[in-house]
Amino acid sequence: MTMDIEAIMRTSAVIPVLVIDDAATARPLAEALVAGGLRVLEVTMRTPAALDAIREMKQVPGAIVGAGTVVDTAQFEQVMTAGAEFIVSPGLTDRLGSAIVDSGVPYLPGIANAGDIMRGLDLGLTHFKFFPAEASGGLKALKALAAPFYQCKFCPTGGITEASAPDWLAFAPVLCVGGSWVTGGTMAEVEAKAKAASGLAR
Repeated sequence: MTMDIEAIMRTSAVIPVLVIDDAATARPLAEALVAGGLRVLEVTMRTPAALDAIREMKQVPGAIVGAGTVVDTAQFEQVMTAGAEFIVSPGLTDRLGSAIVDSGVPYLPGIANAGDIMRGLDLGLTHFKFFPAEASGGLKALKALAAPFYQCKFCPTGGITEASAPDWLAFAPVLCVGGSWVTGGTMAEVEAKAKAASGLAR
């Protein structure tokens, strides 16, 4: 059964944002993150290894593997062929948004202002990635945006740290945060960071 985007966002408090340079590292990294309790993994389309990384991570039991930094319909088709289970984009265009919505794949588009959110609502979307979170005004800005758009839920990404994540997660419309701080170091260190992150309260 396919999970909807809200169920995916509620699976763990932190979604690791992954930049994979070598597909050979993808499966061990996914295993460490899942062992630490972070099952939802966003593989960004920033490197040539990304598509192979998605395929590798999909083989890890319990992993829910999506594609991030999807910016056009050609990339969307590529990541679907690789088996991505959800899509994250840094922004929202009508063309890309319509293609993903029509496909039925869980989708988390990036928004930074009221106009972006209204474009998403026109497409029938209510769950958004607030990006780049800190550069766009931080928690204060999201609180201001969330007030008129009371029906919307958010995953702030961009500049979120282990120290700042609890403040974001304490805000009710925030279902999870995206972060890259959990991915550095040895696989044992990654698992330990993932355990700490998965224990963050919402």
